[in-house]
Amino acid sequence: MSTQAATHATTAAASGLHLRATAPAQERILPAPLLALLEALHRRFEPERQARLAARRACQARFDAGELPDFRIDTRAIRDGDWQVAPTPDALLDRRVEITGPVEPKMVINALNSGARVYMADFEDSTAPAWTTLLTGQQALCDAVAGDLQWTSPEGKHYALKREGQAVLMVRPRGWHLPENHVLIDGEPLAGALFDVAVFAFHNGAALAARDRGPYVYLPKLESMEEAALWDEVLAFIEVHLGLSIGTIKATVLIETLPAVFQMHEILHALRGRIVGLNCGRWDYIFSYIKTFRTHPDRVLPERGQVGMTQPFLKAYSELLIQTCHRRGAHAMGGMAAQIPISGDPEANEAALARVRADKLREVAAGHDGTWVAHPALIGLAQAVFDEHMPTPNQRHVSRNDVQVRRDQLIAPCSGSISRAGFENNVEVCVRYLAAWLDGQGCVPIHWLMEDAATAEIARTQLWQWLHYQQLSGHSLHLDDGSAIDFTLFDRALLNLPSRLGDRSRLPGGSRIDEAIALLDELTQRDSLVDFLTLPAYPRLT
Repeated sequence: MSTQAATHATTAAASGLHLRATAPAQERILPAPLLALLEALHRRFEPERQARLAARRACQARFDAGELPDFRIDTRAIRDGDWQVAPTPDALLDRRVEITGPVEPKMVINALNSGARVYMADFEDSTAPAWTTLLTGQQALCDAVAGDLQWTSPEGKHYALKREGQAVLMVRPRGWHLPENHVLIDGEPLAGALFDVAVFAFHNGAALAARDRGPYVYLPKLESMEEAALWDEVLAFIEVHLGLSIGTIKATVLIETLPAVFQMHEILHALRGRIVGLNCGRWDYIFSYIKTFRTHPDRVLPERGQVGMTQPFLKAYSELLIQTCHRRGAHAMGGMAAQIPISGDPEANEAALARVRADKLREVAAGHDGTWVAHPALIGLAQAVFDEHMPTPNQRHVSRNDVQVRRDQLIAPCSGSISRAGFENNVEVCVRYLAAWLDGQGCVPIHWLMEDAATAEIARTQLWQWLHYQQLSGHSLHLDDGSAIDFTLFDRALLNLPSRLGDRSRLPGGSRIDEAIALLDELTQRDSLVDFLTLPAYPRLT
């Protein structure tokens, strides 16, 4: 059968469903029964997904009008109640070091072989959702679960999975806000979240369940208990469809939005039959703080390098998460170390590793049950810190009853400054990341940090808020050298950036630098902040 004929047959397998692209092995990854499941999921859950997104917009409108986030009055009984989440599977009792990264075959092999306890295969912040990339990633996960994933580089280097000691596999689907434009059902795009989780579970659910290995998922960017409840219904629907027991699919939720930190008990409660933990998604959380308070000139943050986890509002968030999780019998996972090894400069490399070591020591001392790294070279360092200070598989016995966090502590801005280098770095990170993303690469090393969508979003939203500060407050914002932060400064940074970058052929997405500059300029000039960079960029990718 020709590719065109096979595609037509696959597309026609489910009434009302149309695939708008083709890719190698598409008919194998998307057989007719899976397409029927996708169609059923869309028709059952798309109205509620849209209602949840509308609720987000309404909530943000209230924040824009001056309202402040707070704990919900109507759910006090959940926060005060005496209840626990379901027991944690044995495979997830010890999660002291987790590694995350995109779903390309080489990364999947290296991450599963890395020595980390868990590998989170990421279809969200570190994957640009080009159609071929998505299907190649799903095929790689299928082969990994089957135990026969192999990959050979263009230079001839061969990669294969180890037979023993593999990390436990978890999958992060896209957030509720992202569509999958390649799959139309009744003329509407399918939610990217539904596509990612359904394809993975359809192919691997039975095999993983038979080995007591899940399926396990990480759920991103939730803002409310209602969004968590929607996920619970979706996962139960998939379980019933695939003949799995309710609760087989276990979930960890990233607390990476400011509204969600006020509903952690409620999110755990909504998913209590399947949730095993919460994670401090620090980079998205900082992005969400900026986005939530985008019209609040009294809550402007300093440059990103000064916004660390020892800042009071982030320390309060981390410790409240630990206390909440341990009270409910769930894991409290720490945040990402984005550093990558600095080659050719031992002194700078040791200084960077010292910062990672201090961060992991802070996490384990606070009571976290594990942590994240972005690069395999950091696994040994993080493991050593947790091994020394956490001899047990986890620290759920550490109650942290000493923590008393109030609303104002969670929303307090931090002091600091904005340097010219910090401003220009935000511009560079935005442009370079966006260019790479448009070229199909979802995570990019820039200045010895692994940048993904979350870190790029910090840079983008800071630029917007800093440059619109005078409109918001009636006053000027200045760099630490006294220069005004205005669009003249921004325009100059954009104009000078190409010469600073040098030979574009050396950079991921170098051919799309000009397009990225134009898009960043357009988004920053807008009177209102765009919620997510990937939404206006997505049509350019597809």
